[in-house]
Amino acid sequence: MTSENTEKIIETAENVDTDTGPARITWHPARKPRLVLAASHGAGGGIEARDLRALAAALPAHGVTVALVEQPWRVAGKKLAPAPKTLDTGWRGIWPALQAPGLPVIAGGRSAGARVACRTAAELGAHAVLALSFPLHPPGKPEKSRADELLGAGVPTLVVQGGNDPFGRPEEFPEAPAVSGGTYDLIEIPYGDHGFAVPKRAEITQERALELITEGVAKWVGSLG
Repeated sequence: MTSENTEKIIETAENVDTDTGPARITWHPARKPRLVLAASHGAGGGIEARDLRALAAALPAHGVTVALVEQPWRVAGKKLAPAPKTLDTGWRGIWPALQAPGLPVIAGGRSAGARVACRTAAELGAHAVLALSFPLHPPGKPEKSRADELLGAGVPTLVVQGGNDPFGRPEEFPEAPAVSGGTYDLIEIPYGDHGFAVPKRAEITQERALELITEGVAKWVGSLG
């Protein structure tokens, strides 16, 4: 075995029992971690989402261990996510395992996972919240705003939003007020849809869109105390 192979850090998977069934954490460890980013998926996909994979690949170099979380419904092979209260219960059950490394934990997720992170952050003692593609409202129904969940996180929060996200374009978000424990910031990914896909005619490539996500999140994480 070469020294290079010896030093390589390998991702590991861990099953966690919760009150809503077994969940799964895939750990992407940093060599000298100072924070854990726990990030869950949305209601229509898993941890293979392009933004989650990009963050898992990039952030360990910045001292952040990334834990990609599969909610129990996803581990069970179900195609439809359960009600928000059930999602929150599953997340609470996973939290002790996320705290096990003894580091501050950033609660994160994409879409429905971002809502879960916001709803439970203060209760669980999250260090901060990373909300990827926060679904501010159902497509075409801006009157059904979920801004209260975002504004109620109670900890420093970063929203990363596609410029063409039908669940809420950046300009639709409320002004970033001071919230208990910090403020929320927003990074726009030009041309990005709800999955941060950009059309071929866009002025940026798909690769650059993902770089904007990882660079922006890395900078924000570096600013956290």
